[in-house]
Amino acid sequence: MDTRFIETFLAVVDHGSMAEAARRLGLTPAAVAQRMQALETELGAKLLRRVGKQVRPTEAGHAILEPARKMVADARLMRSRANAGLTAGELRLGAISTALTGLLPQALLRLRHRFPAVELFVLPGASADLHAALDAGRIDAALLVRPPFEIPKTRDWHVVRREPLILLVPVDLADRDPLELIATQPFIRYDRANWGGRLAQAWLEANNLRPREWLELDQLEAISVMVSNGLGISVLPDWAPPWPEGVAARRIPLPAPAMEREIGVLWNRDSPGVRLIDAVIGALSETASSIG
Repeated sequence: MDTRFIETFLAVVDHGSMAEAARRLGLTPAAVAQRMQALETELGAKLLRRVGKQVRPTEAGHAILEPARKMVADARLMRSRANAGLTAGELRLGAISTALTGLLPQALLRLRHRFPAVELFVLPGASADLHAALDAGRIDAALLVRPPFEIPKTRDWHVVRREPLILLVPVDLADRDPLELIATQPFIRYDRANWGGRLAQAWLEANNLRPREWLELDQLEAISVMVSNGLGISVLPDWAPPWPEGVAARRIPLPAPAMEREIGVLWNRDSPGVRLIDAVIGALSETASSIG
């Protein structure tokens, strides 16, 4: 049985769409449909069904999900052991949005030059979603914000970049006291559902501050555009450039206690792709050092 067909089935189930699975796998939707048809013919059962605009597994599809994931994991383990002396193979990496545009492009360029045999699949998402994807085995490692809970001993964590919290303000407010601004200006909150947003809330609580909140967003890039347009101020991490084009805002250091967002790589210690993860971490660390 071709494990590529099994991987395609899992991609369709995980993303709920043949079109999205095709995009993630670098295939055409027709190729995904052909693979699914071939797999269903080989197994003698219908594996997928349409529910509204989404694709869901049938009863037979649900029945093979667990063994399918194990088969793919075992195949990846065999490939890894067969290439134990080489930095080669496939790695599934999750990454938060600011890392996708800031840290990852240059890191991947370094990785491609040094290890051309490495193939990467990158899954974008919020830190909590990527953590769940790592739990479910959909990715091998995640580039995310440090979890707000203790990391289990079965996993490793490597810090790539530390980003201090700052106060982002419109240009015409840059010379004013930050605490006075927080007390008087409309406040754009970094979504508390995000782990970085929880850190911003912790800083506000540590300083007994209750800003004039009127807007809450889960995208740092969107917050910076709002601030640039004079719609308010915000406490957020000083993330790696590039920032959105045309943003005219000022970053002001915050009073103590100093807090920072840790961006790092999280993975399972028993992952068969440890050699590849080490290579990615090395490229990310060099990129972070060059950014400063």
